[in-house]
Amino acid sequence: MLGGDAYALFYAAVMRAVLVVNPQATATTAAGRDVLAHALASEVKLDVIETDYRGHAMKAARKAAEEGVDLVVAHGGDGTVNEVVNGLLTAGSPAPMLGVVPGGSANVFARALGLPRDPVEATGVLLTAIESGRSRTVGLGRVSWHDGSRFFTFNAGVGWDADVVAWVDRKRGKQTSPYLYARAALACYMKPSHGQPQLQIEIPGEQPHQGGRLAFVSNTDPWTYLGNRPVHLNSECTFDGGLGLYSLSTLRLPTVLRALRQAVSKRGNQRGGKVLRRDDVGLIRVTAEEPVRLQVDGDLVGERTNVEFTSVPRALVVAL
Repeated sequence: MLGGDAYALFYAAVMRAVLVVNPQATATTAAGRDVLAHALASEVKLDVIETDYRGHAMKAARKAAEEGVDLVVAHGGDGTVNEVVNGLLTAGSPAPMLGVVPGGSANVFARALGLPRDPVEATGVLLTAIESGRSRTVGLGRVSWHDGSRFFTFNAGVGWDADVVAWVDRKRGKQTSPYLYARAALACYMKPSHGQPQLQIEIPGEQPHQGGRLAFVSNTDPWTYLGNRPVHLNSECTFDGGLGLYSLSTLRLPTVLRALRQAVSKRGNQRGGKVLRRDDVGLIRVTAEEPVRLQVDGDLVGERTNVEFTSVPRALVVAL
């Protein structure tokens, strides 16, 4: 019988893997793709797929899962990772293991896992994980509406943040930056495209909370980053627990400025009379009087009036 180290090396040698690359992601290059592919091909039996349209990564990951591939590596930004995750988890079970090599601008999921931002360094971590058979199981979130659903790795939101995502999508090319997102946040605050929504937020065991102006739902913390600075909304939220909820009952400037100051502080302790915050929640339902935008892992899904967020424990295995 093979020992642990010998088994890991044997398994890596016969492992089938697919590398899904988004060439349009901010930090991906043809040279970087070739280096990553060459390094992976030295350890596994590898196929490489470059995406060329929205939804392609999801389709490629689903096909890989259906064909029994052992590992699917996402090289791109958070949108690429989200598509790959959804492809893996909608193809039946068990899902292949996920590998992540960051290639976007924010790379929130990869950074929350503790991966280096540099693609070459992250590739080294992935190769070591393959060689040693090392992995981590993480929980995910899932948002559902009347005719569909989607998994999310780090956050989803209704209202202001989704408006920001829509604004950035209209303005950006391949390049994004914290400055662009800051401009978008200010623009959407000064002139919200849907006005200020009226949200009802329901949590099991509590009376419905009326009058929410926005709803952030986190699957981990930090919720996002401003360059190197982490942004905290639910500092106790982890991949091993339930979802975090953060909502404000007013978007008056003093409240927003206080919330932003707390969000970028080292402690990240969000509090205040206008703040609704819950950690480790299994189910959150948000209802709006009029359609409001919904974003999932920084990807605009569309407009909805009724969405349900659920925690999905131990949903995915990540090579780490």
